[in-house]
Amino acid sequence: MKLIIISGRSGSGKSTALRALEDAGFNCIDNFPVSLLQSLVDNARNDELQKDSNIAVCVDARNTDLAGFPQILRSMDRNDLDCEVIYLDALSGTLVKRFSETRRRHPLTSASTDLLQAIDAEKTLLEGIADLSDLTIDTTLMRGGELTDLIRTRVVAKTEQGLSLLFRSFGFKFGVPVDADMVFDIRCLPNPHWIPELQPLTGLDSEVQEYLQAQPDVGAMFDDVRGYLSRWIPKFEDDNRTYMTIAIGCTGGQHRSVYLAERLGAHFEQSLDNVLVRHRQLGGG
Repeated sequence: MKLIIISGRSGSGKSTALRALEDAGFNCIDNFPVSLLQSLVDNARNDELQKDSNIAVCVDARNTDLAGFPQILRSMDRNDLDCEVIYLDALSGTLVKRFSETRRRHPLTSASTDLLQAIDAEKTLLEGIADLSDLTIDTTLMRGGELTDLIRTRVVAKTEQGLSLLFRSFGFKFGVPVDADMVFDIRCLPNPHWIPELQPLTGLDSEVQEYLQAQPDVGAMFDDVRGYLSRWIPKFEDDNRTYMTIAIGCTGGQHRSVYLAERLGAHFEQSLDNVLVRHRQLGGG
């Protein structure tokens, strides 16, 4: 059976992720007590109708037993159990804005704790879960549909075995993705932005691709990044790593990083089963 544990700060998209899993056929339970995780698995194993089922639970700040999560997770019987922890988060300012727009009450606010204080306290409260997550998703710049798509393509559609590798392009002027496992800065490469006819285009357009392909430094950067990842990705797989996010950044996230992320994704698709490419500044997550 498969168990996915969803967690993260309030307002980061946990409900959206849980709905996406429910739509994919998972049996989903919100606000699940940490202390009952092993019992949930045992009961499912003993039920002929559920022993091969997919289950997703949400564990968050509403729980009163979060401190015991690391020990419970480590002590759970993993026999015939595929268990993943997915942690969602966003910048504190974004979470404040989301609560202000929806006028929902944060579970940790009180007469003596304002919204920002509650959001910061929640981060500390959930550190034990965040540290053990298999996949962290930064939803700061995501809309609900983009998060649903990411859950569907990266979590649900992932084959049971092997590493899920995501190449994400981004623009440094908009901030580094907080969920990146590795970040490659390619701002030193020739920039199509300064060529008038290429400026409105993106790294997905053939004109930009042809320009970048003709630049020796771009080819050298691709070879170096490809070589580094080719050498070290197998080591992460040997260490039972489930997910990896490789962030490729240029200044605006429109030309160079998009091109290189696409090229790297195409290369590693030849040897890995679970490769995705997303472009943050083009609205692709």
